[in-house]
Amino acid sequence: MTLAKRNTVLVILAFFAIYVIWGSTYLLNKIAVTELPAFMLAGIRFITAGSLIFLIAKFLKISLVVTKRQLGNSIIAGFLFLTFGNGVVVWALKFVDSGFAALEISAQPLVVLLLMRVLQGKRIQPMSLVGVGLGMVGIYLLVSQKQIISQEGAFLGMILIFFCMLSWAYGSLFVGKADLPPNYFVNTGYQMVTGGILLFIISAVIGEEWISPIQWSTPVKWSMILLVLLGSIVAFTAFNYLLKVVSPEKVATSSYVNPVIAMILGWYFLNEEITLQSAIAALILLTGVYFINTKKRLTLFSGFTSKELGR
Repeated sequence: MTLAKRNTVLVILAFFAIYVIWGSTYLLNKIAVTELPAFMLAGIRFITAGSLIFLIAKFLKISLVVTKRQLGNSIIAGFLFLTFGNGVVVWALKFVDSGFAALEISAQPLVVLLLMRVLQGKRIQPMSLVGVGLGMVGIYLLVSQKQIISQEGAFLGMILIFFCMLSWAYGSLFVGKADLPPNYFVNTGYQMVTGGILLFIISAVIGEEWISPIQWSTPVKWSMILLVLLGSIVAFTAFNYLLKVVSPEKVATSSYVNPVIAMILGWYFLNEEITLQSAIAALILLTGVYFINTKKRLTLFSGFTSKELGR
């Protein structure tokens, strides 16, 4: 994959957005889905965010013209990331804690690496394997806690989130090579509008009861505002940018950091429990992020041989 020209400062800011801002969206979605139907909620979020992006683009005189191929690819990406990948996660939050949802999705880097191997023939580097291995240990420590998995509906939530994770992983590879609108901001807008329309269609088909914003509680209104402005416009634009300038498995490391952010916010605002085992697991997950992102090489038996394995 040929990566686009990148700006170091923008890359750092973009990683902050997908690490921290996206980590907070689990809490915001959990608050909103307690009152609103899942697919209606997600549909409103993405259509509103996409429409705002188009208005900002017009104000800045950024062209919204795209080719038929670019529009088609935007619809596919919008479905993989937003209609299925996000909409079903919001639905699953009815059954599991926000921290638990983020924890399960932290297995995504492993799926991305395996898909890159199967679909692109890319060799999995030893340092990445070490990072993924640590990540999986951390995940096991987190989800093996009885107080988490014994909640009613937790198993259904886990299954739903697993398929969402597959959708996001494949979407990450697809976007990295697809012909999409060249402007990252406009690209995000098309994905959100088309993904949001599909979410509304699903909501209507399954018969969700739509609730007027006038009836929303104050916490839900604030959650939706933050989801639209930060979680959608800022973070998703950063996500699309990173998929073009760094490798997909590095972008996927956000799913290791997001659980830590989600756990802290869930504990502070929703009284979700953080055990010592959870804290240890979070530390292991962050160590896994380091190993996947590091450019250092893995040296085996360095005192006896100069053979090195790594990036």
